Order: sequence, then structure tokens, then C-alpha cells
Amino acid sequence: MATQPLALPTQAAMPTGFKKWIIVVTAISAAIIELIDTSIVNVGLTDIAGNLGVTVEDVSWVVTAYAIANVIVIPMTGFLQRYFGRKNYYIGSIILFTIASYGCGFADSLWTLVAFRFLQGIGGGALLSTSQGLMFDAFPPSQRPLASALFGMGIVLGPTLGPTLGGFIIDNYHWSWMFYINIPIGIAAVMLSLAFIDKKADELAIDRKSIHIDQTGILLLAVGIGSLQYVLERGEADDWFDSNVIMGLAVAAAVAIPAFILWELKGTKEPVVDLRTFKNRNLSIGSILMVVIGYGLFTSVLLYPLFAQRIVGLTATQTGKLLIPGGIITLPMFAIVGRLLAKGTSPRTLVAVGYVAFASFCFMMATYNMDASNGDFITALIIRGIGLAFVNVPLINQSVATLEPRQLPTGIAIVNMMRQVGGAFGVAITNTYVTQRTAVHRGDLVSNLQPGEMLTMERLNAITQGLIAKGVNSFDAVTGAYKTMDLIISRQALMISYLDTFRLAGLFFVVSFPLLFLLKSRKMDAAAAKAVADAAH
Repeated sequence: MATQPLALPTQAAMPTGFKKWIIVVTAISAAIIELIDTSIVNVGLTDIAGNLGVTVEDVSWVVTAYAIANVIVIPMTGFLQRYFGRKNYYIGSIILFTIASYGCGFADSLWTLVAFRFLQGIGGGALLSTSQGLMFDAFPPSQRPLASALFGMGIVLGPTLGPTLGGFIIDNYHWSWMFYINIPIGIAAVMLSLAFIDKKADELAIDRKSIHIDQTGILLLAVGIGSLQYVLERGEADDWFDSNVIMGLAVAAAVAIPAFILWELKGTKEPVVDLRTFKNRNLSIGSILMVVIGYGLFTSVLLYPLFAQRIVGLTATQTGKLLIPGGIITLPMFAIVGRLLAKGTSPRTLVAVGYVAFASFCFMMATYNMDASNGDFITALIIRGIGLAFVNVPLINQSVATLEPRQLPTGIAIVNMMRQVGGAFGVAITNTYVTQRTAVHRGDLVSNLQPGEMLTMERLNAITQGLIAKGVNSFDAVTGAYKTMDLIISRQALMISYLDTFRLAGLFFVVSFPLLFLLKSRKMDAAAAKAVADAAH
């Protein structure tokens, strides 16, 4: 029937040779540009705000709109693939993403830019799950660890390259080029997809009239997930529940999400998202772990540039360059992890190594201060990259490895949604925690500055004399000394709050570590292991 989910192709239908690797490159490229766009604009918000004549707080809608559209579309990709056919949906999504990128670059007002970012998020939401499905279909079951390893590169490279590329563009070009760079990649991806990706038999026989559209489910999903994403993205900026909008959307999410779950499980026979796949233990445990991974990945992507630039004083370009060694070291790690999986190494063992590495990165960053060197950051980021490689590859593979072929599109979509949701939680928790801890630490530091206290007066006198030596009159020098002291205290409080937040991120990995032992491990036979080992060369 046309309403049945897509099945994986047989071995005979799988692409081989040059065609196979063209599909791999196309799928990874599409996934990377989608992930880059989740973080590339973060470093350019100030420039965009100045150019469009709005505040930085207003321009943060550029980030929020993309995230909301992304997280709504991702869980629906399984259904949309069935309805439009995977090839049509994939190419259509790339076209929409590319056109929206062009619109973002040409936008001359904030809300025009926000509208195109929302459309870009709708197009981009399909690229992760559908690209991963194409990757899996390009390899036989015995080689899926290799497919996971290759796709994992894109998952790690995207968020890592985003701030690096964004910083370079902001320092050297107009901010619009953060969007224009997607255009040639998008055009190439469309041309390669048209030429090399084949339609499967069930795509050719699609009868859309016979496919039930779960309108209630789509509406509840959009309202529930969209409201939750808004609350998480904008909560800190809008003072959380002091805002009527935040309060209203929090209530909407609290009502719509349970209603969506109930409706999908019992209210319709053809759900837009088949939540029954959560009965699979690997998918359910893997999804929880993916939330933690998303939290750690997006939190580190957010915190590291802030720490490097606001505390240590690096430029956006310098901050991005320090990510390069970690990225270079990380890439061969994916091949190593694929080989270890192929040789029968337990995925739980590999994920455990990744967890320890990522937790080590967090706790290492929690020991740094404003005197941290480039070498300190490079060492920590290399450890982070190794951790992500060891976590992502086996966890993605094992989360969907025990699903039936018909459940694979839904399973992949759910895993990717959980990573995005984890990232949204991470950003919300990080922003709130940094703000609260900064206030606490500032209060503690100020309480130690007593009027007439010798060390305090010595420091103020030294700053005052330094200003006088630069030609400032004595009255203004005293005022300037107090302002300088205030800035020093604020910077110290902010630094300590960043250290606390890195420590909190590390604790998330420690607390969720026992869940690894609930993950069901599936070992490969010798023939499958040899096939993956040969392919990994």
C-alpha cells in the first residue's frame, strides 16, 4: 500500500563505486550546511543588528525562527518522505533552503530576514534525517557503522565550523555572505541529487490520494514543539514567567505535547510521527542519551567562543582558528571508531569512552581563567572532538540498529530531533545559569571590598595613578578608577559563572552515564566486520 513507510532497498539496488560516493558526498554536504546554519549567525548578531538598525535582543529572532522551524519539521520527515517520495522531498528541501539563504542575504529589514530564516529552517529540517537515510541506503547493513561514522563527521563538523566560518566572514566581509555561501553548495547538491539519487519502487507508485494526512497530529506537534522551542530560546531574554507571552506558550506546550502523544498513540491509525517506535529499547535509551549529547555539543559551541572572546580577549577569527586542530584530529577518529565497531567492540564501551572524554573537556574548561593560553584551548577542544566521535558514531548506529526497516525513517528523525531538543535545552540552561551565577558571584566579590580596606585602596590608588600618568585629571582619574574596578569585578564574576556552567555540563554526562548499561549491544559477525574494515580504508 502507498501508506506504508519506506522500506530499505535490497542489496542489488544499492549504489556502488563512483555513484555511491557521490551520494555520500552530497548527503554529508547537505547535512553540514544545515548544521552550520544553526550556529554561524551567532557570531554576527551584533553586526546584523547594527546594519538593520535594531537591537541585539531583537535580532536574536534570526536564531529563534530557524530553531523553531527546524524542530517542528524534523520529527515529520518520515511522513513527508512517504507523502512526497524521499527523492522529491529531499531535493525540494534543498531548493527551499537555498532560495531562503538567498533571501536572508538580501533581506533589508529584520522581519524579512526572520521570515526567510523560518523558511530556511523548514528546508533545513529535512536535510539531517533524509541525508542520514540516504547514507544508510548507500551501504548494506554490514557497513552501516561506516555510514554512521561518515555521517558523524558532518554532525560534528557543522556546529564546529559554524562559529569559525562566521567569525572569518564577519571580520573580513559583509554578514550577508554567511547566507550566500550556501547557494553554490545547494545548487551542486540539487544537481547531484537529480543525477545520482534513484527513486525506489514505492516512490514511483505513490498515490497521494490514499495517504491519510494527520492534520490534528501536525497541528498539535507544531503548537507543542514550536511553543517549547520558543520558551527555551527566548525565556532568559524575556524574564521567563514574568512575560505573559512566555507564560502563555509554556501553557500551550504543556497542553499540546501530552495531547500530541495521546493522539499519535491512540487517536489515529496513521500518525504523522509513529511514537510506537519508542517501544524499541535502544531507540528510547538512545534518544535520552542524544538529548545529553545535544546539550553538551551546543553548550560547548555556545560557551567556548564566549569564554575565549569575552574573558581571554580573542577575536572571532582567532577563536575559530583554535577549533581547527580539534577538527583535524577528530576526523580520523570516526574511521577508528568504525573499525572498532566492525571488529565487534561493544558500542557501550565506545560511548563510555566518549562520555569520559567529553566530561573531561567540560571539567578541564572549568579550571581555566583569563590567562588561559591558546594551547590550553586546543588541548581541551581536541579531547572534546575525540569524545564526540566516540559518542556519536556508535550511539547513532545503535539507536536505530534494532529497528525494523519500515521504522528506520521515523527512528532517524526522532534521534535527530532529540539532538536538536537537547541543544535547545542546553542553550536555555546555559543562558539562565550564567545570568544567575554571574549575579551571585558579583555579590560575593563586591562583599569582599570593604571601605578603607588596605588591598582595595591600594588597587584603586594604583589605577588612579595610572590614569593620571596618562593625562587624566585627578577628579576624573578617581571616578575612572572606580569604574575600572567595577569592570574588573564584572569580568571576574562572568568568568567564574562560565566555569560553573562548564562544570554543570560535565555533571550532565556523569549523571546520565548509568543509562549506557541499559543500551542493548548488537555485535556483528566476522563477515560483516571484515566488510566494514575493508570499506574503512
